[in-house]
Amino acid sequence: MSIELMLDRAIEFAHEAHADQKRKYHGTPYISHPLAVMEIVRSVPGHTEAMLAAAVLHDVVEDTQVVLGEITALFGNEVGMLVDYLTDRSVLTDGNRKVRKEIDRNRLATAPAEAQTIKVADLIHNTADISQHAPGFWQIYKVEKQLLLDVLDLADTDLWHRAHKQITELW
Repeated sequence: MSIELMLDRAIEFAHEAHADQKRKYHGTPYISHPLAVMEIVRSVPGHTEAMLAAAVLHDVVEDTQVVLGEITALFGNEVGMLVDYLTDRSVLTDGNRKVRKEIDRNRLATAPAEAQTIKVADLIHNTADISQHAPGFWQIYKVEKQLLLDVLDLADTDLWHRAHKQITELW
């Protein structure tokens, strides 16, 4: 599959997987989030088509009925590996929110630079919505995201600084 075709198929796949979902707080189609994350990743020098495909697919396994094996089969091992790192592994039975976020943060700390860069892009897009539309939850979220940024030391430096500045300015 050509690189351009892979990205087109990933976008189409994400559209279909998130078809009935809406963004919290403003009700826009959910696909607007992964597409925005993909565009943030696209702004990073050295991004790859696999990173763009993984960015647009980053919530598919976590938020839909799609399984990781399907992503890997359709888009290849590299995209599958990136989506795997970006998918939370914790479950409710692991403990409270703080424990679950620590489990997921520890896993992301071991992720390759490409996955960490996508996660920072995800954080940037989510932070704007949450800080504006959910001030109560923002008090919890900003602490979680600062802790997460602390372990994303392989992410694109400029993007990392953008996320850090965004969180601290809204603190």
